Amino acid sequence: MSRSTCKVLYVSGEISPFIRVSALADFMASFPHAMEEEGCEARIMMPKYGVINDRKFRLHDVLRLSDIEVRSKEKTDLLHVKVTALPSSKIQTYFLYNEKYFKRNALFADMQQGSDVKNSLERVVFFNLGVLETLQRLGWKPDIIHCQDWYAGLVPLLLKTMYADCEFFKDIRTVLTVHNAYRQGIYPLKGFKKMLPSEVIDKMHVEDDTVNMLFTAVEHFDAVTTTSDAYAGMLADGRSEAFGLDRVIEKRASGLVGIANGLDAKQWNPAADKMIKKKFDIERLSEKTENKKYLLEEFGMELEEATPLVGSVINAERFQGSELLMESIDGLMELDIQLVVSVSGDKELIRRLQEKAKAYPEKLAVYSEFSDAIFHQIMASSDLLLIPAEVESCGMMQLFAIAYGSVPVVYTAGGNIETIEEIAGDKNGSAFVFHEYSVESLLATFEEALHIYADGERWERIVTGNMVRDLTWKNSAAKYNELYQGVRGGE
Repeated sequence: MSRSTCKVLYVSGEISPFIRVSALADFMASFPHAMEEEGCEARIMMPKYGVINDRKFRLHDVLRLSDIEVRSKEKTDLLHVKVTALPSSKIQTYFLYNEKYFKRNALFADMQQGSDVKNSLERVVFFNLGVLETLQRLGWKPDIIHCQDWYAGLVPLLLKTMYADCEFFKDIRTVLTVHNAYRQGIYPLKGFKKMLPSEVIDKMHVEDDTVNMLFTAVEHFDAVTTTSDAYAGMLADGRSEAFGLDRVIEKRASGLVGIANGLDAKQWNPAADKMIKKKFDIERLSEKTENKKYLLEEFGMELEEATPLVGSVINAERFQGSELLMESIDGLMELDIQLVVSVSGDKELIRRLQEKAKAYPEKLAVYSEFSDAIFHQIMASSDLLLIPAEVESCGMMQLFAIAYGSVPVVYTAGGNIETIEEIAGDKNGSAFVFHEYSVESLLATFEEALHIYADGERWERIVTGNMVRDLTWKNSAAKYNELYQGVRGGE
């Protein structure tokens, strides 16, 4: 079977730079392109949230993809599609839009997150139905529909029920990648009953009159993956990090496949990055200091030559480590560091961090929204990058940091450990690791990092060794391609 004949539709709730809440967005910014280089033909679909700027990202209407009828149980809504190319590639990215569902809203919320559950349930059903209706109107038939997390978790179930007799969808196979097991898409069963026929409802994963979208997805996709072997083990073994997902994984004959994330060296290359103040490489590391000076000046702080700059880019939610960061601030401020935090999400936590910044104006700056430019500049400017996530399937942040000469500080639990080598004692590696999820362990790890930072020659060896590491998608993309061929062959 020729690799080049494999057509893949990628479906996601977030893609950087259009909208970013988690590492899933970073994954989708580069993974489809890596698969095209591996020989696949890729296209992408995602919701057209109201917060996505049409002009900025050059979205345009497609006449033949207007007024697509999306029929649910009680009504018919119209879907309109806008399209643009994924930045740094020519991959067609289709944005599914309906003013009622997406004009004022960003990502889907569920019962775990609170928010407008009823409206979000209607939106997610509309989006899943819309993916299949758009494919038919488009007339482009993929071999694989590869969905990310629970947002498109109904797709395989719809194919097996409502669309089972549709010739267009015959022989299409489905793959799910689980990025965040704690985001499961839990909604009241009664809401689905109003929108979908009983043939779909009867095959959903229902507990206590609620539907778990992620559990439903795992039960019906042809193949299920996650973004590291380590995280796959956590999910399958029933540890707390699995959040119950092991109960449905163990029922799958094919189990769960772990494949680590990679890096797109075209998007993340400090020698060619147009978003940073000064381009640099291992021969021009002095320019990294210029980047540091520029970033500090942007936040009203002065460069202190011997003081390392610590960066952190986080979403303020429980398992991404925002509370640990908050609890650690006072202790971190006692160390000889400066800290720049880019944080989005929970407004109350952002407010608390901003209050801390007022208390430490010489040492702490907080940027209260996500920006691609700030994201790249923090990587280019930082000496150390704090990644405080408690649960991480693999993530991408540590890869960006390593490529830009910023040494990560990470927690031991999670798949990101697969992509780094721990710096410990006299052993050089690529990252510092704290082994207990506590303020004390985090601060002790920073003290060790500062001790090594003071040894300029050793620090430079660590930084330059990191910057020449092969972090690309090449090996992982080959593994995904092998998975696709196996799924197409019925394995």
